[in-house]
Amino acid sequence: MKSKHKILIAGGDMRQICCASRLSTGYTTGIIGFDEELIPSGNSFISFEENAPFDCAVLPVLPLNEAGMISTPCFSGDISADDIKKLLTPESIIFAGRIDEKLREAFKGYQLFDYMESEALNLKNAVPTAEGAVQIALEELPVTLSGLRILIVGMGRIGRALAEILKGFGSDVTAAVRNAKGTANARIHGIKSVCTDKMDSNYDLVFNTVPHIVFDHDRLEKFGEKTLFIDLASKPGGIDFDAAAELGIKAIWALGLPGKTAPVTAGEIIAETVIDIITEMEEAHG
Repeated sequence: MKSKHKILIAGGDMRQICCASRLSTGYTTGIIGFDEELIPSGNSFISFEENAPFDCAVLPVLPLNEAGMISTPCFSGDISADDIKKLLTPESIIFAGRIDEKLREAFKGYQLFDYMESEALNLKNAVPTAEGAVQIALEELPVTLSGLRILIVGMGRIGRALAEILKGFGSDVTAAVRNAKGTANARIHGIKSVCTDKMDSNYDLVFNTVPHIVFDHDRLEKFGEKTLFIDLASKPGGIDFDAAAELGIKAIWALGLPGKTAPVTAGEIIAETVIDIITEMEEAHG
């Protein structure tokens, strides 16, 4: 038996379709903002026109594009916030990833939840992010990861996931950390550690997970063209990409990896987070 809630999935990439598929097993689910040929056959999505209003809407990560419209990279048309609001009730709940003031203004008066702020989601996303980063390295490097000297900057969720995966490849892994907690995390995961301010340049591959500039021109110059850099940090990132280009260093800013390399997993993680939030709200209201 499905829940009484009706959820509209509006815009986004293929992970949002996967999110809709997961939600449709327990909720009446509609979808908008995708060209028809991209929607898998045999789905249980409903016609949003016939089943409005919805009491929940799930928008994508970075919900608005530069023009202020709903982000719809898989749709040949445009959808505005007003188009979405026509399918909702004034009491509907909006779920989105990385909510900013523009979105709050566009949906003024609605209750908004940023699912990217969920610790559970970020923990779950760490593995597909790390796997996607390793996939990039395998595609870019002319050598195996076995025995490769690799530096991971930061030992947060993604750094720890990377450490476990790279150990499996037999890589020579070191973590660059700033405090005793980072050192302890590196030790727990069986890798070496070095203070970020004292790290040398003797690495073939560097993964950055820290969202502020760590590798400026002077530090990059010490590494040189022999090292591949993969930045996994959100904006502003941890690498001066202009300096890297000037120095002839290959640096890749790999944003949004779960959605690109594992859309099914990423979509299901978003759906699980939305379900958890709805469940918590229901329990809070008896």
